[in-house]
Amino acid sequence: MTRKSIDCRTAPNDVGCTLAISGEPGELVAAAAQHAVTVHGHADTPELRAQLSGLLTDEPAISEPLIEFGTDRIGEWDAIIDRWAAAIGAQRTVRWSILGTDRDQPGQYVAVVEFPGYTEAMTNSGHPATEAFLKELQAICSREPQFRNLDVRSAQTY
Repeated sequence: MTRKSIDCRTAPNDVGCTLAISGEPGELVAAAAQHAVTVHGHADTPELRAQLSGLLTDEPAISEPLIEFGTDRIGEWDAIIDRWAAAIGAQRTVRWSILGTDRDQPGQYVAVVEFPGYTEAMTNSGHPATEAFLKELQAICSREPQFRNLDVRSAQTY
């Protein structure tokens, strides 16, 4: 199921609220109703919940680049990432990343990085700090890193 989002900035409000939340429709409407009561002073009525349901939109597409690489110097990865994070500073658009080890192919790794969208991922790719990161990564790799730009089509929790 496609996650939905609701953003206070899209509805007139007296308090200048900028909260945006996302989730599955049922839990999202319940959370938005609680927020509307506590922050905006509304009464939790069936009419309010119907209005909130009408404001739900599909969550924006998320971009998750995937980096596959081989190295016998993986111990240097964290320091490279730390230098990149310090260099890019407040311009960082990465939400999170995961580094995985290939159990079947020793010395092979996969990094998955999440961005709010493709535009943010490409902005990150063009940043000088990311160019420096790539050069450092290439220096520890046994082969050229492979990059794939993935758009998340769906996500489930179990």
